Amino acid sequence: MVERLIDANLDRIGEGLRVLEDIARFVLNDGELSRQFKILRHNLQQSSHFAPQRLLVARNTVGDMARDIETPDEGQRADLPALAVANSRRVQQSLRVMEEFAKLPPTPPASSLEFKQARFTLYKLEQDLVAKLVRQDKVAQLAGVCLILDIQALQGRDEQEVARQAIHGGAKAIQLRDKQSDKRKVLDRAQRLKAVCAEEGALFIINDWLDLALAVGADGVHLGQQDLPLTQARRLLPIDKLIGCSTATLAEARQAQSEGADYIAVGSLYPTMSKENIRPAGLAILTQIRQAASCPLIAIGGIDETNVVEVIRGGADGVAVIHAILGAEDIESATHRLAAKVAQAKGGKPNV
Repeated sequence: MVERLIDANLDRIGEGLRVLEDIARFVLNDGELSRQFKILRHNLQQSSHFAPQRLLVARNTVGDMARDIETPDEGQRADLPALAVANSRRVQQSLRVMEEFAKLPPTPPASSLEFKQARFTLYKLEQDLVAKLVRQDKVAQLAGVCLILDIQALQGRDEQEVARQAIHGGAKAIQLRDKQSDKRKVLDRAQRLKAVCAEEGALFIINDWLDLALAVGADGVHLGQQDLPLTQARRLLPIDKLIGCSTATLAEARQAQSEGADYIAVGSLYPTMSKENIRPAGLAILTQIRQAASCPLIAIGGIDETNVVEVIRGGADGVAVIHAILGAEDIESATHRLAAKVAQAKGGKPNV
């Protein structure tokens, strides 16, 4: 009976979309993405083209010959992205079935078009959901200490060895910042640092240069307010790459989040010698942004062992520093002490 087929596929659509909606809501804490899944689910489930009573009468769960049939991969999913893809495919296939059977009379022709449009809407929602899931683990690594490896602050020391020592001390990410070298030299340096980070299990992020981040396969790019817009950068970057954005005001942070930033850098919180023409933010701004933003916040600017605890307690998930580490004689020990302070502020132990 056609009613049985329609009932089964509408159920699959509703069930699959609910899984995707809950992933967006509870795993990613993404209100907008969750809302879009919910709207799609409600619109499809409340279709007026099929009488619910007739569908319920036609249902035959006990007599369904396929109820106990499972393919080998149905009993487990490799990870959350695989779970999201599996449920997206399930919904998309059922939407295609509904699209075809809605072409039969007496269903209005517009019904088939509605299912087609819903299928294409889900293609985009699936892409957004999976992209955020595959970046989630990388974002979690930022909730600690990130060394901004400013080449001009190295004072002649080998950048690879400095990066390695910082990672051994507890840095979870290395961000390359080079404002003076020509791009070819920065590229060579980035390739070497990327290799170190890959070997040591740390993230490697490039400041400013999207093309260099793409060229070396960096884990992400960090952009300032005067750099390439986030929306353009996201379009060009692979879905597993991070985008961070520097902000100094609540309005900038809100815009960065709305444009797809994976994390937001807030600062400068304190006076710093590492940048000219700094824009002060302060702890009050950090707290305001924490209340308004759901993505991770990385505090930056003049942070060291004396103030890092109040920065974390003020709302930062992690800190990005230059002189607190590069200004020390013992890189590893300085990083270890800073990481311990961050862990202390969070009420845990440093994972180093």
